[in-house]
Amino acid sequence: MVLSAGLGTRMRPLSDWRAKALAPVGDRPALAHVVDALAGAGITRVVANAHHRAADVRAFAARDGRFVVSEEAELLGTAGGVQQARPLLGDGDVLVWNGDILAAVDAGALIRAHRAGGGGSGSGRDGTLLVRTGAAGSGNVGLAADGRVVRLRRETVLPGEVRGGEFLGVHVVGRALVAGLPERGCLVGDVYLPAMRAGARLFAFPFDGPFWDIGTIGTYVEANLAWLAARGVDAWVADGARVDPDVELAGVLVHAGARVTGRGRLARAIVWEDATCEAPAEGVVVAKEGRAEMVRDSAEASASRLEPT
Repeated sequence: MVLSAGLGTRMRPLSDWRAKALAPVGDRPALAHVVDALAGAGITRVVANAHHRAADVRAFAARDGRFVVSEEAELLGTAGGVQQARPLLGDGDVLVWNGDILAAVDAGALIRAHRAGGGGSGSGRDGTLLVRTGAAGSGNVGLAADGRVVRLRRETVLPGEVRGGEFLGVHVVGRALVAGLPERGCLVGDVYLPAMRAGARLFAFPFDGPFWDIGTIGTYVEANLAWLAARGVDAWVADGARVDPDVELAGVLVHAGARVTGRGRLARAIVWEDATCEAPAEGVVVAKEGRAEMVRDSAEASASRLEPT
């Protein structure tokens, strides 16, 4: 289950123009990267939920052909979204992946770890969370020595925390928990925490590989730069895009039908399909509808502002 129904408020204005999960990272939408990872693990039953710009998600699903869409007339929350999709998902454990998370996760290894610890068979695990581990007390997850989750968010359910960490938005929800999902609500606050208080056993799957949350303009740009770096290139220009000869590209992706004009340096920039960007510029995402800039002087996570085309 790929969670992709959210409004993407932290990513505005880009998410006003496109569903966040369909924002391109490298040469394809973020959602395609997630589906690639699931397909690589042999998972063939994939569902993505949709609410904001749902027609765009449905259209992409029809082109891609590897997943189906569960459309939500109103936002149901992470738990409610999975519950509504259960007829499409089938019985059993459900691997849930936040649609704005890109990570080099071996989804097959995550599933095997869950099942080896019991999984839906009732012999040990009710859920398995992908976690980047850290010092005790850090992050939004606390772990005991055996990897059992004893703290979620700020609530310590059991004693014995020896490590902390960050829950990375990819997890396996065991079939017992899936069977009791609410029609609306949050998987962490409304499912995991009450279940842990009642004795459910959640464990961590440690992960220290590449990871990107593309929920803000800044992290979205950084994920694209990482895609370039992984290929050892400083720029990517799609077939059908045009770049004026006096423009220098440094950390730039130019999508099909787009044009880069002017002269000078264009750096840390993504130019979406059929958009026009004028150099010089830095730290921008340009779409047909407008232009969003990274704000680099804030103490908080990167934000953006809308500029007219």
